[in-house]
Amino acid sequence: MSIFSLKGRRVAVIGAASGIGAAVARGAANEGAHVAALDVDEERLETLAREIREAGGSAEWGRLDVRDRADVEAALSKVDDLEGVVSTPGINVRKRVLDYSDEELDRVIDVNLKGSFHVLQAAGRILAARKSGSIVLFSSIRSLVVEPGQSVYAATKAGIVQMVRGLAAELGPSSVRVNAVAPGVVETPLTAPIKEKPEWYRAYAEKNALRRWASAEEMVGPTLFLVSDAASYVTGSVLFVDGGWTAVDGRFDP
Repeated sequence: MSIFSLKGRRVAVIGAASGIGAAVARGAANEGAHVAALDVDEERLETLAREIREAGGSAEWGRLDVRDRADVEAALSKVDDLEGVVSTPGINVRKRVLDYSDEELDRVIDVNLKGSFHVLQAAGRILAARKSGSIVLFSSIRSLVVEPGQSVYAATKAGIVQMVRGLAAELGPSSVRVNAVAPGVVETPLTAPIKEKPEWYRAYAEKNALRRWASAEEMVGPTLFLVSDAASYVTGSVLFVDGGWTAVDGRFDP
């Protein structure tokens, strides 16, 4: 069996109703995993699970709101023999610091930072008891670089990195791995407002080495690598899947 195979594994994908989460759920099922698709949009989850089963895969679905600690604990505890958890939810309010309201600050922190903490805590307890497993959270290039209007979002994505590193250190003795994926610009519902503005969309594409946006499906391979045995000695790491965005600093043709 390939070291990249997920055959027989039981993997929970949080945020599976759309975007990267839905792509990862389909990808995990294609690699042989039984997928527990979790999100707040029950209608889309039911459709996704049905599509996976009709394609020959194995899937269940359930409601989960990352903002609610009890909800996260209950949903993950229902997945029998859980071995992997991937969490993708994130929101952004694009405003400059001086224009942010407390309500907007709370909204972003509650989903991105507190929600991720709830997932790490609940998944960590389950997998530590098993003494095996992998947790993958989604950070962003904004954990390293920022632009006007992205400060709060960037702060939460940097916070996710440090929580991942901290939990990796704490759960290493239990053989539980904890890592993060940091995408660049990916076409998802979260970034749809950018695509509606052609000049803005092109400017982002030109910023990375590949000079294009990624599809949600291009996040699947890196994510499943971290879940699989191929990454058995990888923990506390951040895998940048950004088309070279964080490596390139301008362009000069001599």
